[in-house]
Amino acid sequence: MEEINPQPQQNKFGNWLKTSITARMLMVGFLIIILLIPLSFIESLIRERSFRQQDVVNEINEKWGNNVLVYGPILKIPYKTYSEKTTFNETTKTYLKEIQTHVNYAYIFPEKLTTDVNVNSKTLNRGNFESAVFTTDMTLSGFYIPTDLTDKDIKPEDIIWEKASIVMKTSNLKGIKNEVLIKLNNNSYAFQTNYNDENNGRNSRLDILETGFLNQSLINGTENSNFSIKISFNGSKQIELIPIGRTTDMKMKSNWADPSFIGNYLPNDETKEITKNGFKADWKVLHINRAFSQQHLNKIPDLSEFAFGTKFMVMVDEYQKSERSAKYGFLVIALTFLIFFLIQTLSKINIHPFQYLMIGLALTMFYTLLVSISEHSNFLKAYLIAGISVIVLITFYSKSILKTFKFPLFIGLSLTALYTFIYVIIQLENYALLVGSIGLFLILAIVMYVSRKIDWNNG
Repeated sequence: MEEINPQPQQNKFGNWLKTSITARMLMVGFLIIILLIPLSFIESLIRERSFRQQDVVNEINEKWGNNVLVYGPILKIPYKTYSEKTTFNETTKTYLKEIQTHVNYAYIFPEKLTTDVNVNSKTLNRGNFESAVFTTDMTLSGFYIPTDLTDKDIKPEDIIWEKASIVMKTSNLKGIKNEVLIKLNNNSYAFQTNYNDENNGRNSRLDILETGFLNQSLINGTENSNFSIKISFNGSKQIELIPIGRTTDMKMKSNWADPSFIGNYLPNDETKEITKNGFKADWKVLHINRAFSQQHLNKIPDLSEFAFGTKFMVMVDEYQKSERSAKYGFLVIALTFLIFFLIQTLSKINIHPFQYLMIGLALTMFYTLLVSISEHSNFLKAYLIAGISVIVLITFYSKSILKTFKFPLFIGLSLTALYTFIYVIIQLENYALLVGSIGLFLILAIVMYVSRKIDWNNG
């Protein structure tokens, strides 16, 4: 029998792959989709390292000191209330009325509260990871006006002046560095922790500090009672104050160059100053600006929603930059393959799918190099080393494929421009979308101009 030779059919299919523009486009698109798999693994690796960094940062902050929130000082005054209890006497068959006395508390906010905050920031390292922490010295001063609770239906004779005290709340009891004293007029009182205070609330995230009993002559008079407190914290993340003064002023000064002002109230624009060496900011909150009064009965209200201050934020850390860079991986691979596709189409030089695959894998290696090197150096140096390594590798590899000097040189320059463009976008915050859109528009225009002479009907 006569044997059928399949060779001509195979040659026909191979020639179609070599000569057909459609076949090359399908092949390049398929390889790009395949390379999305290692890109997704790399993004997962970056997120895993980022989570590991966050765990280390939380551990460092937990030991150094967490965020600082100060609520106080508050004048705590006990007072008597009365209730009538009726019982039935079985022997006399009569009802007996008994007056019972209860002790409740009134909490009085200061008329004026002025806070000066000096913050010294630094970084703590553990292995390849670091956390931004701070030490802050706070001075709180102001005064209370003479207490009058008649509008709360509390008679002066029912107030227990000799058992009045001062309380403060804070979120960072562990971070306090000094013995906390309040100077009330000419008398000093030390604060002690008070975990058993039922008025603190079972679910409160704040710890309470309280002084011993005050000299009643300091608060039961016709003159204002002046106070001052100095307190130092080791902390991290943010510093906040609750504006309990009828007029509350806060001044903050720090060597931190990237503050984020948080809470219900922003600092005054006229006095706010932010430089590369730090910032200064002043706040002023009046009683008319917040929806609570100066006197409260029975318990200290939760006023955390009215807190304001500064968050000491890292604008974009190394892993955030690496993750943002990896999001452009599809764009880098697609544009690089497009350059090789246009060179192959215009010059009639054959490029094998395996060679496309090797170029794509080299492009994905950029991100693993970037992440690993940035853990031991700054992002710019890691980006330069990874970028130069990949560009040189692909340039020399393309020289062996294209057999000329001008095309590899063009590819090297194109990759350099592309990686530079992506680095600029990563560094930008407010203008990243605008610059990226303009850059992509220019790239599209160049591709349209270069490909205008290709005969797309040929294959």
